Amino acid sequence: MPTDGGDPSVPERAVPEREPGEAVPAAKRYRALLGPLAVVVLFAVGMVWSPFEPHPLPADPSGTPGGEVTWADSDWNVFEESVRSAVAAGADTLPMGDLMVHIGLGLVGTPYEPGTLEVEGPERLVIDFGGMDCVTFVENVYAIATAVKAGVGDRLDQRGVVEGEYERMLRALRYRGNVIDGYPSRLHYFSEWLLDAQSKQLVENVTEELGGVMDDEPIDFMSTHPDAYRQLSDPDNLDVIRRVEELLSARGRLYIPEDRIGDVADRIQPGDIIAATSTVPGLDVAHTGLAVRIDGELRLLHAPLVGDSVEVSVRPLAERIVAIEGQDGIMVARPLEPRAAPSRIVGGGR
Repeated sequence: MPTDGGDPSVPERAVPEREPGEAVPAAKRYRALLGPLAVVVLFAVGMVWSPFEPHPLPADPSGTPGGEVTWADSDWNVFEESVRSAVAAGADTLPMGDLMVHIGLGLVGTPYEPGTLEVEGPERLVIDFGGMDCVTFVENVYAIATAVKAGVGDRLDQRGVVEGEYERMLRALRYRGNVIDGYPSRLHYFSEWLLDAQSKQLVENVTEELGGVMDDEPIDFMSTHPDAYRQLSDPDNLDVIRRVEELLSARGRLYIPEDRIGDVADRIQPGDIIAATSTVPGLDVAHTGLAVRIDGELRLLHAPLVGDSVEVSVRPLAERIVAIEGQDGIMVARPLEPRAAPSRIVGGGR
């Protein structure tokens, strides 16, 4: 799933979720196998250039010197309240996943807002707590939890410094190699988002241990729908996106089919990151959220298009995936305990 906001014709930022009863565009599932020769060729390309490894890139042009206040007061107020609430409830001492659930529940009611990352001018880090889509919700909850674990609750009087720490964590989640180097440096496909986060020891993809099966359908939604993304009018951007898609397609990805989710639901933990896989040709993921248990039932804490704001799903997760025609399974990633303060995790300046 492209993790950028964009054209409403594209599921979640690529294909909007629809509840049962709504019209659903025909989306025919297909599986295309890459032959051995294609894999060898793509591996050779990956040896020269790969989105999964750090590369020497220009200095990050975004951000300001550490210590300077740059956020809108409204954004700082949401962040500060989230931190203070977590500390006051003792959630800062809980495992990372439970802390994320606490923070996510505190954001229930935040408006669903697509396209918040699509700003005019050069690519830059966007801070916006006033509206979130399904991916920016997950990113912000993870980044706030990391900040809480790093003890920012004791340093909220150093607003500019704390803003800088938060930006570094968010940039590590959102951009390949932690560096903003134009539109293609953003992690547009959520399957790559998971790969990148795991390589940085931020999450552990537990889909395989939950019985995941291989999905080797090619990923090419963005390059085959360039008109849906204004930045892809630049041929250089489109070329980079194609290379990313080729490498992701060659690699494949594991997912838990919808008819097996109920069998593993008791092994999914609160705060696990849930990525609902898509039936749309060329697309990996249609929706994201966090696992949460309500009265013993596994549900989804998320920012859905249907409902207009952050909420907890009414249906249990397994029933929800089956009920939505455009989704056919899930990937599951477990947030890991931060190994250091955000500035030491991701390095670099603001």
